Amino acid sequence: MCRDFARLALALCRCMNIPARYCTGYLGDIGVPADPAPMDFSDWFEVFLDGHWHVFDPRHNVPRIGRVLIGYGRDAADVPISHAFGPNILTGFEVWTDRVA
Repeated sequence: MCRDFARLALALCRCMNIPARYCTGYLGDIGVPADPAPMDFSDWFEVFLDGHWHVFDPRHNVPRIGRVLIGYGRDAADVPISHAFGPNILTGFEVWTDRVA
């Protein structure tokens, strides 16, 4: 799972005193070959180097485009996709992503 890869990479960066944060969001299928399994929510991490945050995705070994950041924090517990209390029913949810020139 992307969450496990992101957590492991995050821990390794922090062990080496590299400032890092956990990110969660939506990663569409823009710029990749067609896949019968649609893309979905994803987790990655960012490191702070030379005054800027840089995105790293340990699950995908190639650069990806079209990330929609939902939130970032110290760990997955800080940025859940959904945080609800009590009974709730999700009746529908759709995300569209298109590449803009």
